[in-house]
Amino acid sequence: MILDGRDPASVRAAAQALRGGELVGLPTETVYGLGADAVTDTAVAKIFAAKGRPSDHPLIVHVADASGVDHFAREVPAFAHKLMQVYWPGPLTLILPRRPEVGAAAAGGQDSIGLRCPAHPVAHALLLAAREQGVHGVAAPSANQFGRVSPTTAAHVQGEFGESLLILDGGPCDVGIESTIIDCTRGAPVLLRPGHITREQIEASSGQRLRDKDELAAPSPRASGTLEAHYAPKAKLRLMDGKALQTALDVLGKDFNGATIAVYARSLLRVPSPKVSYRRMPDDAAATAQQLFAVLRDFDAQGVNLIWVETPPGSSDWEGVRDRLQRAAAS
Repeated sequence: MILDGRDPASVRAAAQALRGGELVGLPTETVYGLGADAVTDTAVAKIFAAKGRPSDHPLIVHVADASGVDHFAREVPAFAHKLMQVYWPGPLTLILPRRPEVGAAAAGGQDSIGLRCPAHPVAHALLLAAREQGVHGVAAPSANQFGRVSPTTAAHVQGEFGESLLILDGGPCDVGIESTIIDCTRGAPVLLRPGHITREQIEASSGQRLRDKDELAAPSPRASGTLEAHYAPKAKLRLMDGKALQTALDVLGKDFNGATIAVYARSLLRVPSPKVSYRRMPDDAAATAQQLFAVLRDFDAQGVNLIWVETPPGSSDWEGVRDRLQRAAAS
C-alpha cells in the first residue's frame, strides 16, 4: 500500500514495520529504496529474496546523520570526514571499514560497509523515527528487481512488488540516479560508481586526488550498482551518436518489420515512422539524470522492442548518466 510520506502517522507505521523486521519502500533524493533493518539478518535476507539479488552483493545502509556512522564503521579517514561534512545529507555513499559485530549480511559478508545519509525529507523523517524504535540503520538498495531499471516514483515500486508492500510516497526523486560511491578503505578516495556529485567536487572537498578503482594495488570492495550489466529495461538498449541515430532511422525508413523503436536523443531527428516513439533528451546532465529511469520505464510500458539512445557528452557532469546507460546497454 502507498502511504503519504508527509503524514507523521505513515512514517511511524513504516518505522514500526522496520522494527518488526518487515520491508518498506522509501523515497530518497536519488531513487526509491527497498528498506529493512540493517542489523537484523533475517530482515536483510528479505531484501535479497524480494529483489532476486545475490546475497554476496552488498547493500547500502542509510543513517539519519553522521553520528550513525559510528554504529557501523570502525574507523573513518580524515578525507571521508571532510566529504561527510560537505555532502551529507546528500547523494554520496562512503565505503568504510565495518565493525565486525554489525551489518555482515547487509555488507554481503565483506569487512567494509557502504553508508549514506539521504537528503530526502521523508527518508530523513523515517530514519529518525526508526532510530527511536532501535533501528540504527536501514539497508536499502533500489526498489526494483535485481539488474533492472531503478524506480523514481512510489508507483514504480508498487509495480515491482505489489500492493502488500508498505511504501512511503515522497513524490518523484529529484536526482534520479543512484548515489556517487567512494571507497574510503584504501588510504585515498577511490571512485566505484559515478553519480550526481562529480569527480571535481570530490577532489575539491576531500583535498585529495580521486583515484579510479583499478589504480591501486589492493582490490576494490564490491559495491552496489557496479556490475557490468545493470539498470536494464526489458527492451534492448543501444547507444549511438546523433549522426548514427539519424542514419539508422533513414535506412529503416518506414519498414520496421513489425518492430517498434523508442529514441531518446538530444539531437533533433527526422522520424520516418509512427512506430518510432521519440523523446527529447535535455541538454542539461542533471535534468537528464532526473528523468532517465522514468523515460526508460515509459518506453517499456509502451512495449517497444528496441531503445536507441544518443550517447551523452564526455564531460564529467554527464559521467553518472553515461555509466547508467552503458551498463543498461551491456545487458
